[in-house]
Amino acid sequence: MAASLPEFPTSVKNFQRYLQIKTVQPTPDYATCGQFLRDMADELGLPHQVYEMAPGKPIVVMTWEGKDPTLPSIGLNSHTDVVPVYEEFWSEDPFAANIVQDDAGEHRIIARGTQDMKIVGMCYLEAIRELRNRGVKQLLRTVHVIFVPDEEIGGADGMQAFTQHDSFKKLNLGLMLDEGLATPDNLYKVYYGEKAPWWARFTAEGNTGHGSKFIPNTAGPKLANVINALLQFRGQEEKRLIAGKDEATGKLIREGDVTTVNLTMLSGGKQHNVVPHALEACFDIRVSPFVDYEKFSAWLAELAHRNDVTLDYELKYTKPNVTFLENNPWWAAMQRVGKRLDIPHDADILTGATDSRWVRCLGIPCLGVSPMRNHPILLHDHDEYVTVNCYLEGIHYYEHLIEELANVG
Repeated sequence: MAASLPEFPTSVKNFQRYLQIKTVQPTPDYATCGQFLRDMADELGLPHQVYEMAPGKPIVVMTWEGKDPTLPSIGLNSHTDVVPVYEEFWSEDPFAANIVQDDAGEHRIIARGTQDMKIVGMCYLEAIRELRNRGVKQLLRTVHVIFVPDEEIGGADGMQAFTQHDSFKKLNLGLMLDEGLATPDNLYKVYYGEKAPWWARFTAEGNTGHGSKFIPNTAGPKLANVINALLQFRGQEEKRLIAGKDEATGKLIREGDVTTVNLTMLSGGKQHNVVPHALEACFDIRVSPFVDYEKFSAWLAELAHRNDVTLDYELKYTKPNVTFLENNPWWAAMQRVGKRLDIPHDADILTGATDSRWVRCLGIPCLGVSPMRNHPILLHDHDEYVTVNCYLEGIHYYEHLIEELANVG
């Protein structure tokens, strides 16, 4: 017989309620989610505004006004949407937010969105509750808690559009916190930059004819040359990462320092014995922020031109995407909190893309952190979970972090 579960605090139940709202792409229930967030804001006594850059996609902004609202504010950002699931591979209903005790005695909250990234949004709110409960009426700087839609499909109707709106400019952000990743290590990862997503499509055209002949100038060899060159580059970058150190400079090499290349789609052709007129190969390329974008773009263009292949991009992000940490008061504040709570912080470049890229390119510092140490990385995976203790630690962490950041003079 399974052991009965303890009575969990209201903060845990609120997290479960948030997870149970099916904000799953491609048809997120943003209406229910928006109402839930507005109710939470009212409960916390936080004035809030709702903006829609596209119909039915609410951006909810809650505001805790500071003692000096003229100072640049602190933005606490999270996205409300989650990715789809393959329910047959889950041990629990992915939208029930059930709590299950594992063999080590930890209580796991299993649900889509636990790690990516509803834990962060709810930790913000519960941390503010804790600050209010211990008598903190105001911090020096204004704090805005921002909930945006559609991050999982690129953010065009969410943060990207919001940053171009007057309502965003009026927030007067001096810093935005955003998501990071879980880590199996006993520390918090803090992401100060991201790789740039380039989704490249190479299309080769050539002569057609019967599959039994040596037909000149066909699409296949042209595209093969491009594929081979990109996979050779991929191998070189992987070799650098495995080596762990740049031979010329001695600098340590981490995932953020290398550019990843993956062949993700191949298409073309009609049947086995017909040489196709056109073939297409698509690559997901994540360009390190330490790469010269112009030179890398020129190399890809030259590769296509040399092989008589057309190159176009589904996505090509080339704007600045790094928040420098040297002499950075926000990073110094985070380190103070980590030292106080005995939680090491490891600064790194995020391999994926988040809403931070739309904000960093405006010159606003962004740091991404998700308070999930000693956890497997399960975003977009089956049986995504965080433990109850991890979530409660996250609340405690943000309680200290929000206070520290918002009181930076």
